Amino acid sequence: MQALIIKSTGSNYVVRHEDKCFTAKLSGKIRLDNRKSTNPIAVGDLVEIEVENEQAVIIKILPRKNYIIRKSLNLSKQVHILAANIDLAALVVTVAAPKTSTGFIDRFLVTAEAYSIAAVLVFNKSDLVDDGLKSYQQYLINLYSSIGYTCIEVSCVTKTGLGDLIKILKNKTTLLSGHSGVGKSSLINAIEPTYNLKTGAISLAHLKGTHTTTFAEIFKLHFGGNIIDSPGIKELGLVEMTKEEVGHYFPEIRKVMNECKFNNCLHQNEPKCVVIKAVEEGKISEERYINYLKILNGEEMDWTHWSN
Repeated sequence: MQALIIKSTGSNYVVRHEDKCFTAKLSGKIRLDNRKSTNPIAVGDLVEIEVENEQAVIIKILPRKNYIIRKSLNLSKQVHILAANIDLAALVVTVAAPKTSTGFIDRFLVTAEAYSIAAVLVFNKSDLVDDGLKSYQQYLINLYSSIGYTCIEVSCVTKTGLGDLIKILKNKTTLLSGHSGVGKSSLINAIEPTYNLKTGAISLAHLKGTHTTTFAEIFKLHFGGNIIDSPGIKELGLVEMTKEEVGHYFPEIRKVMNECKFNNCLHQNEPKCVVIKAVEEGKISEERYINYLKILNGEEMDWTHWSN
């Protein structure tokens, strides 16, 4: 029978068939030798199982409609699948304690664009944003909204924006991602209090979050859909694209790049580059363009192609 992987702890899995959950092992008949991921089966995968004495055995991994991955920081030649078969990627952003940089935001958005997955930005802890940070948060919201990304301001304390978040999540399978400490588990608790997920405090020494979610896990939403709580990501290494492709994953660059003089223009210092002109004229954000160049020039990038 068919089941959904709702939790993976390495060699052990939890699967859900209809409304019943089973612990599961991987059948030795499934060959994973050619897979270059640290987790060949990911949360969100659909599988076929056999069940005996309440123990399930995964006998087949069904084709994925999509997946989203990042470079493994400890194993440079491998990647980690964040989730499979998702409809939406939601990045939880905080402007303080901890601060989410635009570099991290742009890497996440590029990753989502590369896998043709819709993305939204959820600005959490709006109750903690003082006057000094409010203008910066509004700058970010204006910036990403102008590109076409949906941005939501939320607070688990005041309940601000939770209704808007629920509307976006309804009837979708959504990956919730972001740094440790941005409040991913707290957001799930706010919209689904019965789960009572463990949450952690911010380290006052470094203003960074502590890891409370160890493994990715899917939670069913009472209003329809699923949400995937994922471990906090410190850095986001990008894979599976060439330098020539990076511009295609910045919507504002993609919109004008075909007007450049050279078909292989990388928008760095080439003559008659429409992208550079748009940056100079303020039509493309200089900060986004700088992040594009950082990605293009290999900061923690792996330009080799990888196939699952």
